[in-house]
Amino acid sequence: MKDLITSTLVIFVMTVLVGVLYPLAVWGVGQALFPHQANGSLIVKDGEVVGSELIGQTFTSAKYFHSRPSAAGDGYDAGASSGSNLGPTNKKLIDRVTTDAETLSEENSTAKIPADMVTTSGSGLDPHITPAAAEFQLPRVARERGISEAKLREIVAKHTSGRDFGFLGEPRVNVLLLNLELDKSQN
Repeated sequence: MKDLITSTLVIFVMTVLVGVLYPLAVWGVGQALFPHQANGSLIVKDGEVVGSELIGQTFTSAKYFHSRPSAAGDGYDAGASSGSNLGPTNKKLIDRVTTDAETLSEENSTAKIPADMVTTSGSGLDPHITPAAAEFQLPRVARERGISEAKLREIVAKHTSGRDFGFLGEPRVNVLLLNLELDKSQN
């Protein structure tokens, strides 16, 4: 009987500590120190949420920079976050990459296609492209928007983030923020 009481008390105490107090503490610290990130890094335009800085989305119009492909559900579905797990010899992967490369070549008649424009990220939710992918798309977007490539390069540079802490990760461009800036600058 003593073991049963001890076990019940341990379960109760651990439930309160780990199931209630710890989550509340983490939530409180997040809200106090990082409220924008803790609430999803949502981007609001004209009083309406248009996306998140942390989750990519599909852009199909030629006047926008396009995101990298997504393997998450029907595309950027946070509920189905994952990579495709298809190997390099998988016919389905080869066909998708070939189709994507052909489409990109038609839309952007410039140099070699950057790898991130035909490969998905591990989560399938990546909101960023490399500066090389932005440069690859730059002539198309400049032509469609009727602005100079030099001016567009300035806007891309403004939305290019460097390595975290100077050495982690790679330089990157947030596609949603870049496209919103383009819309704002043309109004």
